[in-house]
Amino acid sequence: MSAPTLDELFIAAAPQTWEAAGFEVRDGVVEVGSVRLRLEGNGDRRGITRWSVRDAGSLELDGLDTRASGEPPSTGDPHPNGTVAIDHVVVISPDLDRTAGVLREADFDLRRVREGETPGGSHRQAFFRMGEVILEVVQAPEGSKIAADPDAPARLWGIAFLVDDLSEPAAVLGDSLSEPRDAVQPGRRIASVASAAGLGPAIAFMTPGPGAV
Repeated sequence: MSAPTLDELFIAAAPQTWEAAGFEVRDGVVEVGSVRLRLEGNGDRRGITRWSVRDAGSLELDGLDTRASGEPPSTGDPHPNGTVAIDHVVVISPDLDRTAGVLREADFDLRRVREGETPGGSHRQAFFRMGEVILEVVQAPEGSKIAADPDAPARLWGIAFLVDDLSEPAAVLGDSLSEPRDAVQPGRRIASVASAAGLGPAIAFMTPGPGAV
């Protein structure tokens, strides 16, 4: 049985802001490697509003708004800001064990669970392989609004894009991109995009190196 793979992420953001960040947008869609990002414009919702996946054993995924897809993978070209693929998609949960258990029951391919400090304050992450993309489920940091309600659903939270050199997105984004820092994965560097850039969800760029899973 094939493990689920990611087709589309639906994002509440204006196409113009993604173009300004160095992404090529066609008819409201950004093709990044094997994944499509569908930009729905600014509205009542924020960030990643839903996703579509292939071959999931269930579409009831601990509150994640999920659609089934039978579409073939995208074949997106590199973008002007240097983006070549999605490294990982982040889901945040008030109960990592609960969310990871639901995903495993739906045939998602769990590779490992990591415990330790992260820059974002989470102490636990579970990593799933979804074809080209890693799905990282993080435990909501103690004291956060999400952690305050242990019965709350999981949420699609952010995207980390893969670039060969962080100087490429920095040349486009300027002060909207943070100073690079060491990533959780040894030998890799990461920089995050300020929310003022208007891209919607939490966005980061990463260099290649040993993978998380």
